[in-house]
Amino acid sequence: MFKKILKSYDYSLIVVLGLLCIFGLVMVYSSSMVVAVQNFEYESDYYYIKQRTHLILGAIAFVIAALFPYKAYKNNKLLIPLVMLSIFGLILVSLIGRAANNAQSWIDLGVRSVQPSEFVKLIVIVYLSAVYAKKQSYINEFNKGVIPPIFYLVFVVVLIALEPDYGTAGIIFLIGASIIFSSGMSLKNIMKLVGIGAVILIPVVLLLGKEIFSEKRLGRFDSFLNPFESEFGWQLSNGFIALGNGGLSGLGLGQGIQKMGYLPEPHTDFIMAVIAEELGAFGVIFVLFALGFIVLKGIFIALRCKDAFGSLLAIGVSAMIGIQTFINLGGISGVIPLTGVTLPFISYGGSSLLVLMVSMGILVNVSMFVNYEKKYKDKEEQDVTTDKPVNTTASMGGRFTYNRR
Repeated sequence: MFKKILKSYDYSLIVVLGLLCIFGLVMVYSSSMVVAVQNFEYESDYYYIKQRTHLILGAIAFVIAALFPYKAYKNNKLLIPLVMLSIFGLILVSLIGRAANNAQSWIDLGVRSVQPSEFVKLIVIVYLSAVYAKKQSYINEFNKGVIPPIFYLVFVVVLIALEPDYGTAGIIFLIGASIIFSSGMSLKNIMKLVGIGAVILIPVVLLLGKEIFSEKRLGRFDSFLNPFESEFGWQLSNGFIALGNGGLSGLGLGQGIQKMGYLPEPHTDFIMAVIAEELGAFGVIFVLFALGFIVLKGIFIALRCKDAFGSLLAIGVSAMIGIQTFINLGGISGVIPLTGVTLPFISYGGSSLLVLMVSMGILVNVSMFVNYEKKYKDKEEQDVTTDKPVNTTASMGGRFTYNRR
């Protein structure tokens, strides 16, 4: 049984994840040396050491999540406490949170700080996947099957937007929309939700108008349209210079110029600009290939999974990584306005990396169940037809008929 489970893990996904995380750790060190010396004298490896600790903790969390049966998350004894914890964390950060980058998004625990909104991303994925999987038999009953889970999604998005952290709020909303769209509900109900969302959005924009359209936030749009002329375009302009400096092979690891005080956040939001400058197109292609592989692999796992919960979990994790990657790369390349979103597995950040590693552990576990069922299901069914005794404890759980519409 144990050998069968080990053989069922998708090691290509694990290897790509490992390479991406190690590469990210190296680039955090390279991109943060100058900033670390500026902030902490004579400690050029300050951010590297902290990120290395984050990665070790994340690796442990990944292994635990990869071994823990994903179907257990659907149990209300685990699901309800997770939901309550997410709400409690967001309320707590609004009361005693620490402000950074003009957003009160952090809770200081003394030893380290945590960002509750990062953990909410994963909890939203688990909650919406579990609820819509349970509602498959009446998924098209709008009031009973569609609406109830939306209240939780809207509530946490509003709480995060009030921090204010519009980037994370937008990501969570898009993750939720991806799961809802993939849940099997009819197009008619999806269009109803879109209409209701548009009606709700208007008063919200009017209520938060002064904050949404503040001078700094409008400056982001100005820098997006005129980066070399706007007073807010300093970061984006230097990001463009870094992207252009690298060429095909780059200036060499550690030899970047823009991280020398020109890029305000070289180890977080703009780490891809440093990669492009130091490693050139080859470094950028590696990151894009690795992230693209993980996202597409997650979608492939979702399509192969016969269990609605597992399928929606895989879609949610893929959506989270894909959306966050697009927003980060779109911002530094000038495709969309800057939002302050980090690059998955690469940028510096403990809360983000921990959540991403746990999410990947869950995805790997779903993949293992899918592979196990494909490899050994026929043999088990054959044993049943030939009246051979079957070890029921070895069963990988009931199969859910997932009817996509």
